[in-house]
Amino acid sequence: MRTVVVQHPLVAHKLTTLRDETTDSATFRLLVEELVTLLAYEATHQLRTTPVTIQTPVAETTGVHLARPRPLVVPILRAGLGMLEGMMRLMPTAEVGFLGMVRDDDSLIASTYADRIPHDLDGRQVFVLDPMLATGGTLVTAIDLLLDRGASDVTAIALLAAPEGLRHVEETYAGKPVDVTVVTAGLDLRLNEKGYIVPGLGDAGDRLYGVV
Repeated sequence: MRTVVVQHPLVAHKLTTLRDETTDSATFRLLVEELVTLLAYEATHQLRTTPVTIQTPVAETTGVHLARPRPLVVPILRAGLGMLEGMMRLMPTAEVGFLGMVRDDDSLIASTYADRIPHDLDGRQVFVLDPMLATGGTLVTAIDLLLDRGASDVTAIALLAAPEGLRHVEETYAGKPVDVTVVTAGLDLRLNEKGYIVPGLGDAGDRLYGVV
């Protein structure tokens, strides 16, 4: 497994404002979109391409197009939905699938309640969007589903990650035939007794959309 913690002044600035408890939901949503676009730039370095020949107004030249099958972007509902626009702004030709997942507050185990993912992911590069990589349980459950459908190249984009979550993901897929990458804006200190990232930014879903 590969972990990329993006080091950039704009990333740090936007993340700091996201952490601030006085940041309102409208500003929070806008900053998440902007931050995800910056993270997506780093996360897509290994996108597969195919060479093409084109005619410019001056001469013939060679370039590249994104290879097929097209990449698949999978936001984890509900909080991951707030990251989708920022990702699609950078990669508008990608396809989008959805996973609805919820974590039990007591056991911290994630379960799937909605699934709109293609049944055949062979050869597809998949990008999973989830703001917080806390215990790692949600991401592992999502990756397992993707692997069952033939995926072998999965990149997760998270606003924040905790060491416990990264360790769980790494231990789960160590030695398995899957290429897992985690791209995040920050690696925080730890989890608290409720499974929240510390210092973190609170519940990303509630801060995006309000308490339901």
